[in-house]
Amino acid sequence: MFKVNRQTDYAVRVILALSKKPQGTRVSTSEVGREMLIPPVLIQRIVAELAGGGFIQTQAGRDGGISLAHLPENITLLQIVEHFEGELYLSDCVLKPGECPFDRRCPVHCQWVRLKNLLRDEMSRITFKSLVEDAAMIEMTLRTKPASFQPMPASVTNDI
Repeated sequence: MFKVNRQTDYAVRVILALSKKPQGTRVSTSEVGREMLIPPVLIQRIVAELAGGGFIQTQAGRDGGISLAHLPENITLLQIVEHFEGELYLSDCVLKPGECPFDRRCPVHCQWVRLKNLLRDEMSRITFKSLVEDAAMIEMTLRTKPASFQPMPASVTNDI
């Protein structure tokens, strides 16, 4: 079963936290870690990987910190997930074409490919700008609804 690992989840949190800030704002790594509940032992490694991938910029020193390298609307959930996880796939037969004796003649293989493409397409449509908008809507809904209410962002409910 496909499941993102904890490091990937934390990386998504870092990009989301930075996406909520005004463009060009530098924030300390420790501040982002506290805000997004990322253990201090992991935040440095995640920030280094995000910087190496070109998603964030780092600046050392007293006025240093981290900031987005791109606008939130130009960073997708798929980019972050695949940077940390590698290309998404649901079955080895999709990852290693030609290794299965049934390969393209197999109806299951065709469905694995179709499902992988659907998941990747959907994740490529989810930008961090849209996630920031969803977060704002969730916060607004939580302020006006009882504690037992479980909000769903418009991007989710529109597809139901």
